Amino acid sequence: MSMHSQIGAKAGQSTPQNFAIQYLDVLSLVERLHRLLLDVVKDEFERVGVLEINSVQALLLFNIGDNEVTAGELKSRGYYQGSNVSYNLKKLVEMGYMHHQRCEIDRRSVRVRLTQTGREVRDMVAGLFERHAEGLQSRAVLSTDGIEDISSALKRVERYWTDQIRYIY
Repeated sequence: MSMHSQIGAKAGQSTPQNFAIQYLDVLSLVERLHRLLLDVVKDEFERVGVLEINSVQALLLFNIGDNEVTAGELKSRGYYQGSNVSYNLKKLVEMGYMHHQRCEIDRRSVRVRLTQTGREVRDMVAGLFERHAEGLQSRAVLSTDGIEDISSALKRVERYWTDQIRYIY
């Protein structure tokens, strides 16, 4: 239990203040989990000796998969959580992990897709995540119901936040 939770929790009371404190704890947890995910991917790549690519770039390749997309689509589809899409795409093209081609319809737009080397990285990340899923389940860290509950709750928060952004504009 975090300090926020200890301060706000009094004999199981449910108050708006307690809920707000718990919400802050959840936000902090989401941030920590994202950083841990990047570290886990980084460690996997160090373990297998792939050092020229960083964890953000590896996740970008994983999320693109077999699709051909533009930088704008990467953000709008939620494939990429970061501020520097263009930099990472440029580096991935330079290192031979992605192909790029100007869009015929809109010459300002560039479409990207994975090279064979990029697909190999995607497969490494997919293998890592498959092993994690098996480990979480076999060690009873999460059940099928538990992961469905987490997924459902996070999707509801995502919709709420998306609505908040739309409301502002």
